[in-house]
Amino acid sequence: MSGAGSTGGAGVSLVEVSDLTVGFGELRAVDGLSFRLARGAALALVGESGSGKSTVASALLGLHRGTGAYVGGSVEVAGIDVQRASDDELRRLRGARAAMVFQDPLSSLDPYYAIGDQIAEVYRVHTRASRRAARARAVEVLDRVGIPDAVRRSRSRPHEFSGGMRQRALIAMALACEPDLLIADEPTTALDVTVQAQILDLLHTLREETGMGLLLVTHDVGVAAGSVDEILVMRHGRVVEHGPVATVLGAPAQPYTRELLGAVPRVDAPRVDASASRGDAPGGVETGAAAGAAASVTSGMAASVTSGVAASVTSGVAASVTSGVAASMTSGVAADEVVLEAVGLRREFGRGKRAFAAVDDVSLTVRRGETLGIVGESGSGKTTLGRMLVGLLEPTAGRITPGGGVRPDVQMVFQDPVSSLNPRRSVGESIADPLRARGERDEGGVRGRVRELLERVGLEGAHYDRYPHEFSGGQRQRVGIARALAADPRVIVCDEPVSALDVTTQAQVVALLGELRRELGLALVFVAHDLAVVRQVSDRVAVMRGGRIVEYGPVDEVYESPRDPYTRQLLAAVPALDPAVAAARRATRRAARQQLAAV
Repeated sequence: MSGAGSTGGAGVSLVEVSDLTVGFGELRAVDGLSFRLARGAALALVGESGSGKSTVASALLGLHRGTGAYVGGSVEVAGIDVQRASDDELRRLRGARAAMVFQDPLSSLDPYYAIGDQIAEVYRVHTRASRRAARARAVEVLDRVGIPDAVRRSRSRPHEFSGGMRQRALIAMALACEPDLLIADEPTTALDVTVQAQILDLLHTLREETGMGLLLVTHDVGVAAGSVDEILVMRHGRVVEHGPVATVLGAPAQPYTRELLGAVPRVDAPRVDASASRGDAPGGVETGAAAGAAASVTSGMAASVTSGVAASVTSGVAASVTSGVAASMTSGVAADEVVLEAVGLRREFGRGKRAFAAVDDVSLTVRRGETLGIVGESGSGKTTLGRMLVGLLEPTAGRITPGGGVRPDVQMVFQDPVSSLNPRRSVGESIADPLRARGERDEGGVRGRVRELLERVGLEGAHYDRYPHEFSGGQRQRVGIARALAADPRVIVCDEPVSALDVTTQAQVVALLGELRRELGLALVFVAHDLAVVRQVSDRVAVMRGGRIVEYGPVDEVYESPRDPYTRQLLAAVPALDPAVAAARRATRRAARQQLAAV
């Protein structure tokens, strides 16, 4: 452990945590954690899923009280001893002195009430203000976080806001009572790069203007690099490394920190040329370093899942992930055989004056054995395009070859495996659906094939009778991949398959897809908002905006010499691991916004 006793900067303490331990039954989620956060300072808790970082954030507000969890040690926030505080004192702390922004704003907001009313209610509870004053405050903070036409939009309900706007609304709610501390738990995980940059810029500006402290909980090291003063790296509930952000990211002292950084896909790193690593071996067989890297990812991945510790990653995984993932996803020269072609696709929603085109005049081809990346902001039309390619949506105009409704040879891996799997059915039964749909009636044969598929994606055949809630996020995504493979497809459309996963689990899933592509000759359409991941996995890339493809070509060519201003804007919004670079990009974005506002 490095820097566990770091003071968190000079100044009066806003948060003091000493020897914090949180247990759930026999599981110790946090084990002897200590840190300090000064007023006005910013600290990031960084780690994989299951590292205990969100448990720490909840402990700061006493959210474990009454849940049956064991909480030991000392936690002091804004001068209040959280462990000894009464329920009334905790209520005064939450919202007024310390506020929390959760990962999923849609589940944090009441769908039945207007956004402004929900913010006003929080303000009234803590200040005893009148209804009129509370509504005015709601409009004020909505305007402050960049919601356009705040008076009108305060009357909107959560479903009428985009993902980025909902996150801004949650931040506005947190700011309503001017707290001393803002706890942001994965605030940008599901957001595209430009909206993510806007939210992080907003948090930085609010810190500058209000002097509040920030505790950022994230698995994305790039997000932390440009947002905080210090980083605390966690693993298995313990501190691995703690220190200034430039030191921890620039010269990490601990092997695990180096592994975590090694697992981060880099948008500025060229895609590995697998053919060079293979030495042009016949049949697309890897030799040398590329084969070893891919093998390291695969073996580490399988070992991690088989042992049942989904969040832990062996040292071989992260060390070789940048080269291994890229090599496994791009190995094998793509054949000229076109397995899917779209010409002039258009998809409209709504009728009459309210009709709009989500996809407009899109043409593309997918060849056997290649990966086509599709990137763009939320609302760009990339998911609608993916659903049309699979046959889940019929195009308003244009054609897809092969055509004919739902295409069994084109399958989809969805963004959220939780909502795409039936919680009342075992994962084995869900994977078996495509087999039964094509007429297989031999139950013994079906179960045997499902067990093979489970093992093929790095799980165990014995997992057939388990239910979705018994798996981690990465394991559930493997189940989704197994279900897609059950139909023996030629093309798999992956819709944001790793957006909610931490970097090491993300690397494992991407490596698995690459291995399947290489061994089965699959073509992949990889839909994502993470430009770094897309660069490392794709042969070609299409950039979408407003339903149209604005740039299309070989991935390295598009990333290194983007022709369209929108592509350049997307690349400039990608988080940088260097805090100095991140600060420079933030200053550039701020100057651009000021120029735009002055026009």
